[in-house]
Amino acid sequence: MNKSERMSKRELLRERRRKEERRRRGLMIGGIILLAVIVVGVLILSSPKPEKVTLITPAVVPNPQGLSMGDPNAPIKVLEFADFQCPGCMLFATQEEASFVSKYVATGKVYFTYLPFSFLDQRDTRNPPLKESHAAAEAASCAGDQNKFWEYHDILFANQTGENIGDFTDKRLTAFAQALGLNMSQFNACYTSGKYRQTIINDYVEGTKYSVAQTPSFLVNGVLVIGSDLDTTIDAQLTSGTPTTTVPTTGASGTPAASPTP
Repeated sequence: MNKSERMSKRELLRERRRKEERRRRGLMIGGIILLAVIVVGVLILSSPKPEKVTLITPAVVPNPQGLSMGDPNAPIKVLEFADFQCPGCMLFATQEEASFVSKYVATGKVYFTYLPFSFLDQRDTRNPPLKESHAAAEAASCAGDQNKFWEYHDILFANQTGENIGDFTDKRLTAFAQALGLNMSQFNACYTSGKYRQTIINDYVEGTKYSVAQTPSFLVNGVLVIGSDLDTTIDAQLTSGTPTTTVPTTGASGTPAASPTP
């Protein structure tokens, strides 16, 4: 084998090695790209999705004061006992409350107070139970610290789809606060501290004193009525001039509401 033939074989060998190196480098780069795509995909799939929130149009709330609205000196005091998971309470809030407020509260005839009667989460069979009725009431009370109770009340009912099915998890309650533009540092500090936890428990006990057996129920100057009798009871008391009960009770916001001796 002459010199030129030996050099030709060496050149072929070097060229073969260069091709093999390029192939390995290409496979390595392709593997890195594929790994990057997989990592990005996993991050996208595992990243928390924004909560879907049904937004509200702010309702007219005459003279809001914590969990109450209207003129504290109105001749009729109405206290509503309701659970934020209660379908009947949702129907009253979304279909009847606006006309009730317009007819009675805005005209100075009724001072209206909402009192959380949180009981439906006692039926929660999940382990551990999420206590959604209590959690929603606590969050609404925290919103009340920023004078946004009624807006939070409305967004809770706008997003209620059933009982104990995850409508009012901590994550969603926070999303509602964000949607309403609350000061989130203040809201989170209030909610996570359990500031209103015992108050919500006390509110339930308050309702049991008046034999509340269903929600929504209403005290109209101390007379316990269900929703279908609300207007007729108020009209009858306005006509008869029934005096306003003066014994107060304290709701979650510290707002006084009239109540009788049980």
